[in-house]
Amino acid sequence: MDRAFDVPHRLEADIRARAAQAPRPAPLSPERREEVIERIKRLLKERDAVLVAHYYVDEELQMLAEETGGHVADSLEMANFGSRHPATTLVVIGVRFMGETAKILNPEKRVLMPDLDASCSLDLGCPADEFTAFCDEHPDRTSVVYANTSAAVKARTDWVVTSSNGLQIVRHLKERGEKIIWAPDKHLGHYIQRETGADMLLWDGACIVHEEFRADALKKLIDENPNAEVLVHPESPEAVIELADVVGSTSRLIKAVRESDADAFIVATDFGIFHKMREAAPHKRFLVAPTGGEGGTCISCAHCPWMAMNGLENLADVLESGRNEILIDEDIRRKAYQSVKRMLDFSRDHGLVGGPAKCD
Repeated sequence: MDRAFDVPHRLEADIRARAAQAPRPAPLSPERREEVIERIKRLLKERDAVLVAHYYVDEELQMLAEETGGHVADSLEMANFGSRHPATTLVVIGVRFMGETAKILNPEKRVLMPDLDASCSLDLGCPADEFTAFCDEHPDRTSVVYANTSAAVKARTDWVVTSSNGLQIVRHLKERGEKIIWAPDKHLGHYIQRETGADMLLWDGACIVHEEFRADALKKLIDENPNAEVLVHPESPEAVIELADVVGSTSRLIKAVRESDADAFIVATDFGIFHKMREAAPHKRFLVAPTGGEGGTCISCAHCPWMAMNGLENLADVLESGRNEILIDEDIRRKAYQSVKRMLDFSRDHGLVGGPAKCD
């Protein structure tokens, strides 16, 4: 077994401890909530700033982003929106790697985040030095990393992919006869390996949200709701994926809700996505896939603890102060930009999600 497979296991206890300790913003009274929202709207205009939020953050933040001319999307489209929008400051409501991706694609803009400690188990479980050493041990392989990684890991890899385009890019590499190193999500990597037949070495990382879904409990819920379609994000374990009617990225799952004739859905991804699903199909019913059952710990309970660190008050404070700016060493940023741009160019040329980014 390759040495790097031990890395996430050594980090797992620390990652889970950090997740359990992630602070949640204090609830606000209705009066205080309205006061803070008005402050944010004023500051956005004063600071020439725009909000870009992920599907997994709390509903009120998604609504505020769109109400003020911002955008709600997956991590790559968040960064692409920043490239298209004229605002000089981007406020990324999500987790750290999303802010870094926005900065990689928008170096001339100031990128702020409500809390720089909002991290991701996949990012934390793939340290750049360990990933670099693993790649160096396998120089004959093309490295492909998921977007849920640091700028330093993106700078070391050949390709960055998302859950929207990972299948197509790996299939393309296989057709060219390339062998692959995949990091960091083992479940997504295994799904892509199974679908493409590519020769892949898989890093042993996982998302603490998606890994909590349990196939045994999901089967029971399906039996109780036989007419519900099962929607699963491919970061989930294989046994959960095998029960799915639709497997796909956040955008793909929302599209499935919009286009399906079903009136009920069991959803195996972060339940923050329910806001957009309800917008897409307001008369349909949505059930969270179970995170309990044999082996379950419910450390996340289907909602990322780091996404939950984003709140109205720390959003207002960062706009006021200008703190929590994403800064990336320029050499790392340029190297990371090349691997991201390679993905964007492929997506453009093959008509996939995501278009060309501006070059610099």
